[in-house]
Amino acid sequence: MASPAPTPAPTFAQEHGARHVAIIMDGNGRWAKKRFLPRVAGHRAGVEAVRKVARAARQMGLDCLTLYAFSSENWKRPQQEIADLTGILKHFIQADLDEFHANNVRLRVIGDYRAFEADAVALIEAAVERTRGNDGSTLAIALNYGAQDEMARAVRTLAARVAAGEVAPDAIGIDHISAALDTADLPPLDLLIRTSGEQRLSNFLLWQAAYAELYFTDMLWPDFDGDALAAALASFKERERRFGGL
Repeated sequence: MASPAPTPAPTFAQEHGARHVAIIMDGNGRWAKKRFLPRVAGHRAGVEAVRKVARAARQMGLDCLTLYAFSSENWKRPQQEIADLTGILKHFIQADLDEFHANNVRLRVIGDYRAFEADAVALIEAAVERTRGNDGSTLAIALNYGAQDEMARAVRTLAARVAAGEVAPDAIGIDHISAALDTADLPPLDLLIRTSGEQRLSNFLLWQAAYAELYFTDMLWPDFDGDALAAALASFKERERRFGGL
């Protein structure tokens, strides 16, 4: 009698149950200040954390990792810091795109990224286009993103459809709004993480976070790594998600 086939070992995704994790990457400036370094050093260290966490997310079986890289409110920062952040973004794309593509990672951008300077926009669009057909996992970067702006843009899109006679006003429901958001092609959000000890959403994925689990850590973003992500997913695994039911 043939021996039964061995039971496949559970994947990381089966173990923790999450498909989509989003992170508010907070604390770069405080990390630098604690070390008597300029703020740009904190942002550079933050990019190293992005690399570590993106690799860990892929290894842990996440379908999608969404990172809050530049909010629509960040334009209020000093011009030099904005220039530093833009330069770091461009370097990150140029330095890491080959690795993402080789690992079958699709890059997505949410937010109005076209507000950045032309050469940055060109790099972003080329990276998105190059990885468009990848289907291993998705790394979504929020650039010039604000959830309230996202929802306002979605409303304008639906208003235009109503004006064109494509949809009746009283027929508009949750699915119509979700489909008009920047995240329409991403999995539902399971877990939203914020680093640095702050406990607010800061205009990030407000619609998508309606039933997401929230996880706050005092760890500053440059110190966040694969082990920290694993701890957050372990906490998520212990949550009981009822989505309004009993």
